[in-house]
Amino acid sequence: MAGGDKRRSVIPDEQNVVSGLMREFSEMTTWRNTYAGQLEEAAQLIWPEYRNTFFYGSYTWPGAKKTQQQVDATGMLGLQRFAAILDSLLTPANLQWHALEADDEYVMKDRDTRLYFDTLTRLLFRYRNNPHSNFRGQNNARWRMIGAFGNCAMFTDAFDGRQHHNARGVRYRSVPFGETFFGENHQGLVDRIYRWFRLTAYQAVQKFGEQWLPTQLKPAYERGDQWPYDFIHVVKPRDDYDRNRIDAKGMPWSSHYVSIEGQCLMKEEGGYRTFPYAVSRYDVAPREVYGRGPAQMILPALKTLNAQKSTFLKQGHRAADPVLLTADDGVIGMDLRPGAINKGGVSQQGQELVKILPSGNIQIAKEMMAEERALIDDMFLVQLFRLASDQRVMTATQVIEMINEKGILVGPSLGQQEPTLSAQIEREIDVLSYQGLMPPMPPRLREARGQYHVVYTSPLALQQRGSGAAAGFMRTVETAKEVVNITQDPSFLDWANFDVALPEIARFQGTYERWMNDDRAIAKKRQSRAQQEQQKMQIQALPNQAAMISAQAKMAKAQPGLAPGQQGMGGPQQQALPEPQAA
Repeated sequence: MAGGDKRRSVIPDEQNVVSGLMREFSEMTTWRNTYAGQLEEAAQLIWPEYRNTFFYGSYTWPGAKKTQQQVDATGMLGLQRFAAILDSLLTPANLQWHALEADDEYVMKDRDTRLYFDTLTRLLFRYRNNPHSNFRGQNNARWRMIGAFGNCAMFTDAFDGRQHHNARGVRYRSVPFGETFFGENHQGLVDRIYRWFRLTAYQAVQKFGEQWLPTQLKPAYERGDQWPYDFIHVVKPRDDYDRNRIDAKGMPWSSHYVSIEGQCLMKEEGGYRTFPYAVSRYDVAPREVYGRGPAQMILPALKTLNAQKSTFLKQGHRAADPVLLTADDGVIGMDLRPGAINKGGVSQQGQELVKILPSGNIQIAKEMMAEERALIDDMFLVQLFRLASDQRVMTATQVIEMINEKGILVGPSLGQQEPTLSAQIEREIDVLSYQGLMPPMPPRLREARGQYHVVYTSPLALQQRGSGAAAGFMRTVETAKEVVNITQDPSFLDWANFDVALPEIARFQGTYERWMNDDRAIAKKRQSRAQQEQQKMQIQALPNQAAMISAQAKMAKAQPGLAPGQQGMGGPQQQALPEPQAA
């Protein structure tokens, strides 16, 4: 056995495990080869760096030229903009594009629970945007891969801080689609993945330890050889899962690393509490597992434009450097340099004896290419990008409303990617929790067993979730204000429950919970405001009260028989019952 007696004692059934995994991997690669052919065509035209990466065992020398088949760059530019559009609409860097809430609405009435989820959300974004995590770059690669190949997988794992002062956190890797082979469960969810990748012997020792290095790779490690070798990472549901155990069998997903060289395991069987690969698919056809992206849908236009550009270049070359036609006994050896004189080019009557070969109607070629470019731009949502970037055309609110109206274009992107982002967030929370970086859970949420769900606050999600209702509420309030101004009757605003609507609108807009006061703070503010109003009224009434007291004092002096405060002549008379008469 490749690993020696030590490996046999640690993994007694290693050969059977490896044989079963390799058989499943072989089936996976066979089923995906049809997709690989189409993806190779797309890569040639819009992302040449990924050429020759979709078939298992393929190898290209680093630095090899891959742009030989690419003539027009419209598709490549459209892909870049498509990734920017999805990033800005789903995961914008300048916004908190998701929040967390308890599954039970009653639990969410607890302010401590709301503050906990607010803190946890900020914690996720802090580690996600940490330079060590590399999220922004990998996230852009994820959206580009969706546009080019219709599939991608984001691997989320704990950051290896051994060379960074034992720093903790999360690390992301957008795995190239050519390296991933995955399968679905009975509900259509991706629950297993086979990732084929390459490592040098040094990298393998760094990752797994020298004791797990196959015998075949030890000479390469000792020489410092830079040749990469094949490995497979397999994650799938565990058949013998037991939640009461604390070892690998107590985790729902099993994890195996296999070295192709030596056909052996690279470490003991591991596991995951949450699925580590967040798999994205753009549009899945019936009875298929892998998705198809915009590039596959618009592939005919990409190939047509590439061919048209070749013809256009030929026409332009001929127009700039034309082919000359002469008679059999015409001018021979013409000098085409500027200022040259060619004798015999015209007859004695001045008729040209040298003609230019017509190069065709170049304007029609430009119009044909413009038509194909428009189709490509529409498929990659470039028109939305142009409107969003041109502030002279539309405001940001108008752009969002326009995007919402054209939901048929962005619906597949948003609808298919939110479950993927939820899987990634679940994995992030699990990684941070295992490292002890989670804040303590409040009692009310602990009683509810910490059940939560993700609430998306990205620009498109806000438009679909609550911004429409919020806009309708505010428009109705504006209408009611006009009626109040006309009638001078404020009762027309009595229908609006601002105490309920405004906090919900704030949460729809992604406002932090810590920025809003709780009910006690609001009641205290209102009580203080009422006291201030009462004091203000008392202060305003003081001059009138002082004048009245002064007048009463003057009247008391004028009529000494009157008691202080008693009204004299000219003042209001008090009615009294008559005295009884004597007999």
